[in-house]
Amino acid sequence: MSIDEGGAAAPPAKADDDRAPSRRPWSILRRYPDFRRLFVGNSISLLGSSVTVVALPLTAVVYLDASPAQMGFLGAAAWLPHLVLGLPAGVWVDRMPYRRILVLTDLARTLLLGSVPVLAVLGLLQIWHLYAVTVLAGVCGLLEAVTAQSFTPALVPRQQLLPANSALMLSNATVNTTGSAVGGVVVSLLSAPAAIAVDAVSFLLAGLCKARIRAPGAGAVHAERRQRHLGAGIVEGVRVVFAHPTMRAVTLAATIGALAGQIQNVVFVLYLVRDLRLTPALIGVYIAISGVAGILGALVVAPVTRRIGPGRCFVTGMLIAAVAGLVLAAAGSLVALTLVILAVAQLLRGAGPSLYGVNQQTLRQTLIAPALLSRANATWRFLVSGMQPLGALLGGLLGSLLSLRATLVISSGVMLLGTAIAYVSPLRSLREIPAPERGDEGPA
Repeated sequence: MSIDEGGAAAPPAKADDDRAPSRRPWSILRRYPDFRRLFVGNSISLLGSSVTVVALPLTAVVYLDASPAQMGFLGAAAWLPHLVLGLPAGVWVDRMPYRRILVLTDLARTLLLGSVPVLAVLGLLQIWHLYAVTVLAGVCGLLEAVTAQSFTPALVPRQQLLPANSALMLSNATVNTTGSAVGGVVVSLLSAPAAIAVDAVSFLLAGLCKARIRAPGAGAVHAERRQRHLGAGIVEGVRVVFAHPTMRAVTLAATIGALAGQIQNVVFVLYLVRDLRLTPALIGVYIAISGVAGILGALVVAPVTRRIGPGRCFVTGMLIAAVAGLVLAAAGSLVALTLVILAVAQLLRGAGPSLYGVNQQTLRQTLIAPALLSRANATWRFLVSGMQPLGALLGGLLGSLLSLRATLVISSGVMLLGTAIAYVSPLRSLREIPAPERGDEGPA
C-alpha cells in the first residue's frame, strides 16, 4: 500500500497499474478514487463558472449600466490576484493541507458569488461589489489552482501523471467549448444576477466533493516550514523553476507563449468582424471549431507523448499554435478559400495548447520535488498568468497602431521565439519524463 504526501494511506493500486500508464484519460478516474473526486469537483466548478463568465459582465452592463472604463476595471480585477499575490501564494499553500485549501476556497467562492444575487434582490448591488467579488474570488481561484496542480502528484503515481493531466485538460477543453452556450441559456432563463447563483451552488457541490478526498496533502507533512520567512520561500520557488535547464526552458517558452497568445486573442474577433466581415453565427462556429480541436488534442496528447516524447510534444504544440496565427493572417478576400483557411487556423489554435499544456504541467510535477512544488506552481502562474494583462495591452496597442493582420503576424513571431527557446534546450532530446534530480529534493 502506498503512502500519500499527507501521511494517510492512499487507495491500493495494482503494481501493473502503477507501472503502465493508462491508455485513455478516463481510465485514470476509475483507478484512483481520490483523483476522481478532485476531477469531478473541478469539473463541476468549471461548469458553474462558465455561467458567471456570461452573467457577471451582463450584470455590470444591463443591471448596473457600467461604463466602458468600469468594464475595463472589472476585467483587470480578475487578473490582479495573479500579479499581486502570485508569488506568495505558493508559500501560503505550502503551510496548509491541500485538501483543506481546496474545500475552503470553494466554500468562500460560494459565499462571495452568492452575495451578488442576494444584493441584487435587495436592490443594494453596486459596481464596487462586483469589483470586490471578482478580486476575492480571483484570490481563491489562484490558491485553488496552485493547490490542485501540487496535489495531483500525491493522488496518482508518477507514471500516471500524463493521463491524469490529459483528463484534466480534456475536462477544461470540453467545459470551455460548451460553457458559454450553457451560460447564455441560464442567463436567458434567469436574470443575470440570479444566474450567478448557479455558480455559487457549483462551488458548494465542488467543495463537498473535494472534502471526500482521503489524502490531506503535503501541507500536513511540511508543517515545520510554516515558520520560514515569506521572502525566503518565494525566492526558493523562483530558484527551483529556473535552476533546472529543462524547467527553465519550459517556463521561458510558456511565458513568452502566454504573452503572444493574449496579443492574438485581443484582436481575433475584431479581425473576423472588421477585416473578414464574418457574421456572428460564423464567428461562433469557428470558435467552436477551436474548442473541439482542444478536446481532440487532449484525447491524443498521451499517445503522442509516448511516441515522440514529452519534450518534442511540447515543442510541437507550441509550433502548431504559432503557425496558427500565420494561417489566420493568410485569410483573404476569396470567401470559399477564406472559410477553409479559418477552419485550419482554428484547428491549430485549439490543438496546440493541449499538446504543450499537458506536457508542461506533467514536467513541472515530475521534475520538481513535492516539497517545492506549490511554490514552483505559484511562480509559474505569476509569470504565465501575469503576461495576460500585458499581452492584452500590447494587442490593443499594436492593433491600433498597425493593422489587425499585422498584429496577428507579430503575435505568431513572438510565439515562434518561445518555440525556438524550447527547441534549442534539452527539451528537443527529451524522449521520456525524467526522474527528479537528487539536488531538487529541497530542504528538509
